Amino acid sequence: MNSVAVPATDDSQARLDELQGLALRLLEACRAQGADQAEVSCTQERGLSVSVRMGEVETVESTRDRGIAVTVYFGQRKGSASTADLREGSLEATVAQACAIARHTEPDPAAGLADAGLMARPGSDGWPDFDDWHPWPLEPDRAVDLALACEAAGREGDARITNSDGASVSSSASLAVYANSHGFVGAERGTHHSIGCALIAGRGEAMQRDGWYSYALAADDLEPPAAVGRRAAERAVARLQPRPVATGSYPVLFCAEVARSLVGHLLGAVSGGALYRRASFLLDSAGTRLFPAWFSIHEDPFLPRGLRSAAWDDEGVATRASALVDDGVLQRYVLGSYSARRLGLQTTGNAGGVHNLLVAANAGGFDELVRTMGDGIVVTELMGQGVNPVTGDYSHGAAGFRVRGGEIVHPVDGITIAGNLRGMFQAIEAVGSDVDPRSHIRTGSILVGAMTVAGSD
Repeated sequence: MNSVAVPATDDSQARLDELQGLALRLLEACRAQGADQAEVSCTQERGLSVSVRMGEVETVESTRDRGIAVTVYFGQRKGSASTADLREGSLEATVAQACAIARHTEPDPAAGLADAGLMARPGSDGWPDFDDWHPWPLEPDRAVDLALACEAAGREGDARITNSDGASVSSSASLAVYANSHGFVGAERGTHHSIGCALIAGRGEAMQRDGWYSYALAADDLEPPAAVGRRAAERAVARLQPRPVATGSYPVLFCAEVARSLVGHLLGAVSGGALYRRASFLLDSAGTRLFPAWFSIHEDPFLPRGLRSAAWDDEGVATRASALVDDGVLQRYVLGSYSARRLGLQTTGNAGGVHNLLVAANAGGFDELVRTMGDGIVVTELMGQGVNPVTGDYSHGAAGFRVRGGEIVHPVDGITIAGNLRGMFQAIEAVGSDVDPRSHIRTGSILVGAMTVAGSD
């Protein structure tokens, strides 16, 4: 993208100050109602989204959302209520409703705010700046022009592109304040921008669909619209004339945008909610080797322009950089304070989820991994919900490419890849350096040494 002008007037700090004042007033109202502990979240978001298809405008949406959530604790009894109405009467009613719910709720020994000693505190220079505030003064007409240019570049990029599922451009800016009765008050702001396109190649029953998108916190970091459109066209055309694959055991290379789903399955299995409900195939696995000895995943909440950088989690607990997996060994779980108490452990500063995860590479880029694989399957798309979280059994519909002699020879679709996640984790042979930057899970392509592939003989 070309250089993006910064808005002449940015009132975000003034609006954050207003939200902070509102949160503190609501905490005082909770105390006045007799709550022992309380927490308040205040959010505002403004956004613009446009979509086009076949050279025509389909939608133009401007959004302005806000929300107030109040949670109170009377001892170990919890009540929550929310509103989008900022009139005093509505705010008073929201606090009263949260308190009424708490008074009629059964006590929960794990309920309550995170421990006061774990709250994040600003340094001598204040809170760190993660460079995540880049408002884009995007007018609807300009957004439409960008979307049209993206789609046109894709449709004109190859004669085999016969139709379009459309192109879109979106931009949003959000503000959030979290405060609790431990005295913690945190205010943050962030921006998110994207350009995407989906195209159809071929005709009749031979049609194939694929797309591409660019996503960033700063519009300057987005790929040019024409580049996004051309990439979408290349991907759609590459899928034409798929051929069958014989059922068997193959090495499987998950391309980077698909590989992060493997990390997502790990996260689901080591999250506190799954563990205390005993609905995870990785119960009691902290300290055990799940991956090859060279494999590691590091969490870095302080990454500049990281998609989930933060100095505190959703409970105000200070975040910290730490290993999730080191030398193939699971180092810890992913916990907020409630799940930690249920497990007899301490929060890991992950209320609301993980921050930026960095999967260490041990290989070169995608092409090198294809050569290394020699004979196997590249997976570029997964279909369906094919994971049993209790057993780790894995079975997904998939599409991608057949590899022979270290080269891609033809596309494949309608296949199923299957295994068990424990075995798949152990069978990882390489992680590529081709990191997909469009997710807070930053990983390159992942090569699994052997999986069952069901095709058609």
